[in-house]
Amino acid sequence: MLPTQLFAFGFGFVATDLARLLRSDGVSASGTVRSAASAAPLRSQGWAISLWPGPDPAPSEGAAWLISIPPDEAGCRVFRAFEDRSASASWIGYLSTTGVYGDLSGRWAFEETPLSPQSREAINRARAEEQWLNAGANIFRLPGIYGPGRSQLDRVRETSARRIVKPGQVFSRTHVADIASALHLAMLKNSPEHIFNICDDEPAPADEVLAYAAQLLNIEPPPAIAFEDANLSPAAQRFYAECKRVSNAKAKAALGWRPRFPTYREGLLDCLQAERAAST
Repeated sequence: MLPTQLFAFGFGFVATDLARLLRSDGVSASGTVRSAASAAPLRSQGWAISLWPGPDPAPSEGAAWLISIPPDEAGCRVFRAFEDRSASASWIGYLSTTGVYGDLSGRWAFEETPLSPQSREAINRARAEEQWLNAGANIFRLPGIYGPGRSQLDRVRETSARRIVKPGQVFSRTHVADIASALHLAMLKNSPEHIFNICDDEPAPADEVLAYAAQLLNIEPPPAIAFEDANLSPAAQRFYAECKRVSNAKAKAALGWRPRFPTYREGLLDCLQAERAAST
């Protein structure tokens, strides 16, 4: 059964798409952002937005909670501030990262795979996961997220764009609309499972995806540069240090979910079509 209200701690890319989906079901949405600049465009779309940290946003009794605010070394800041009121939520979803699995040398990551986070950010996410699991929340482990206005189409247009080539390296990814549909189903299904990987069906090399984005735009792909010669930032080096394929089988079995965009090809085409529709 769907809630009557969604409250998103971190009303960002995913929460906005979920709120639009729930709006068609008559579910209202509100939430928090960190700055007035971020709040203004969301309020113009009709969402009730408050600033946090700041005055207590006070989610209404029975609202579904969605948490995406990045954790710190002590775990989730929302958990510390609102754990004593979490029992009033009709449903809680925490957006985590597939980074909690660490490097699997190209092997498949399942929800039961032991966690081995390597980066500070992933270590913090693993701590936050444990906190919310103890409160009965659903955990959604997400890889790279893309969608209209935030995809490889945008990256490939940049004059500084490069295709980093690292043989054997693959990444999983997911379209924002597929995350929203999985969250929607999780609210409806009330599954006994509590941890889900939400990703597409085809892990692929990042350079291959960029080349396809260029093909869709009828432009030359960015120059290919070997990973060893790319002089990447420490953060980018950590990103490329992990290689895994993420399985979405549990979400399909437990929620009846199927990605609308099973590979980056369908997903990027949707992003391009959304761009064209917005410009007409």
